[in-house]
Amino acid sequence: MAGYLSRMKEQEFESVTLIHDSETGLKAAIAIHNTNRGPALGGTRMWTYTDEDSAIDDVMCLARGMSYKSAAAELPLGGGKGVIIADPCSDKSEELFKTYGKAVDRFNGRFITAADMGIEESDLDLIRSVTNHVVGGSEIGSPSPFTAYGVWRGIKASAREVFGRSDLNGLKIAVQGVGSVGYALCRHLAEEGAELIVADIDERKVDKAVADFGAEAVAADRILSCQCDILAPCGGGGAVSSDTEPLLNCKIVAGAANNVLRDNKIGKLLKERGILYAPDYIINAGGIIFVEMRRQEILDENKILAHIALIEGRLQEIFSRAREKAMQPEVVADLYAEEKLAEKSAWEN
Repeated sequence: MAGYLSRMKEQEFESVTLIHDSETGLKAAIAIHNTNRGPALGGTRMWTYTDEDSAIDDVMCLARGMSYKSAAAELPLGGGKGVIIADPCSDKSEELFKTYGKAVDRFNGRFITAADMGIEESDLDLIRSVTNHVVGGSEIGSPSPFTAYGVWRGIKASAREVFGRSDLNGLKIAVQGVGSVGYALCRHLAEEGAELIVADIDERKVDKAVADFGAEAVAADRILSCQCDILAPCGGGGAVSSDTEPLLNCKIVAGAANNVLRDNKIGKLLKERGILYAPDYIINAGGIIFVEMRRQEILDENKILAHIALIEGRLQEIFSRAREKAMQPEVVADLYAEEKLAEKSAWEN
């Protein structure tokens, strides 16, 4: 753990907790990065990690991203994340989720969880049965359409920066991953007249996007190299790595996925190639905005969408600062978020 303790100190983490229960087989981790602005809210992910180190790396990276995401969106929240190391297709059980919920409850509200990859609304209901520190589930509905709405608005800001226009009619957009968020994003894009290329490891999801939106389907291992105007990663993290960056054939990378860039050096490579990157935690903040407003019992959907729509202007400001200072957009976004992290929340409904 020495390496992780050093990383916690360097990145100013408050805690990383490992959880094990022999009866249910639960293996999990909960990371709390920062609670300066409020409780650490972040989803729980259920995934078949290759090893435990990969799971801890992921939960720490995601928790830090949630701090920055909430701060940049000016929400009264800190950042945290949970991961359950298990197969979401075969390892789910009522007792496993209840045991995990008890672990969440032990944080006494310092960590509030929600759904993430591999977790369904019904799973979240089981967690809620043993702790009040949960947002989401069948009680409030899925945040996915709201995440997609924010990404759509962010893509419009990106198009304005690169093409001098915010309408997407006729632009070719490649969507990597057409799950709940990617599919909802495709609807917005198609309604605006964009030409869609889609890929997913689940062929049924691809078939649905093709049937509903007239999208062109390509193999999952070809989507990153497709010639397009905009690449929208909407699946797992790290889509753009040192291996895949040379394959990109687009002008913009802007999608719903977390941690799109595998490491910090990738952003510089994109900038050198004239590819605009929309920082992930800025563009995909619609879901956390929805969850927080519902947590505060704000039910007016138009009011929620109005808050999410601010993503478009926020990205425009970041792009403008990056252009003026000859900096990478993700570097400017980090500085922007760190300014907000240092402040106590003054958020108002």
